[in-house]
Amino acid sequence: MSESPYIFDATMENFQQQVMDASSETPILVDVWADWCAPCKQLMPILEKLANEYQGQFLVAKVNADEQQQLTASLGVRSLPTVILVKDGQAVDGFNGALPEGEVRKILDKHVEAPAEDPYEAAHKRWEQGDVEGALAILTEMNQQDPDNLKVLIDIAQLKAELGDVDTAEQVLDSLPPEEKLQPQAKQLAARIKFIRQAGQLPPVAELEHILANDPKNPEALHQLALQHVIKEENGEAMALLIRLMQADANYKEGVAKTTLIELFDKLGNSNPDVRTYRRKLYTLMH
Repeated sequence: MSESPYIFDATMENFQQQVMDASSETPILVDVWADWCAPCKQLMPILEKLANEYQGQFLVAKVNADEQQQLTASLGVRSLPTVILVKDGQAVDGFNGALPEGEVRKILDKHVEAPAEDPYEAAHKRWEQGDVEGALAILTEMNQQDPDNLKVLIDIAQLKAELGDVDTAEQVLDSLPPEEKLQPQAKQLAARIKFIRQAGQLPPVAELEHILANDPKNPEALHQLALQHVIKEENGEAMALLIRLMQADANYKEGVAKTTLIELFDKLGNSNPDVRTYRRKLYTLMH
């Protein structure tokens, strides 16, 4: 039995009251299943996830076909799993078999009001889709309603940096409490701001590549081309160039290659595969 408050066991005794009558107020998804039925077990976690996500917009009534044979027969069930959507005392939709989550969601959305989208998730969805200004508008409104939400504030600063407003991003970063500046997201933002500020002072990529074609160990060109790759989010290429710089001249500009690599690690976070690869390479060079 699920611990979800939106899922309950239906029996012949409670079906009329808790399903048919209750469906006049809340749609009920009747799931007829059996313990030996593999597709039933595939479907169960999907129904539970959706029930929790919709937070009471519909309920799931589970009917154990082996224990409730009379009820199962009265529902006209011929195969398992069978799912019936009951609304206002009537079966209005349903399906047989273990459908994917997306297909179950489509059936629900025809009869059940979808849950309101979390604004923070909505902002990040727009951000991922490249709608930076749309994401910024949502987060700005959230910030006005809750100015103390530092997670939202740092996101705003990151978006400002992406839009080229580095000064505002830096002001937000400077306004954070000291302990928050040590958090991974804030450290990533600080590194990003530094790289963006450096971008305007760099020679063109073609010029740097021409220099390195003639002088592969030129430390200044290696460093500047690495920064160009950072700005373009080509982080693996940047790290490879910084390793080359360490091999060519580890003491160039007081060890700027090592410093920049560490800043990149902070910017990207330990879960990034390039960070894991080049952290090992850095360790090997240093020992």
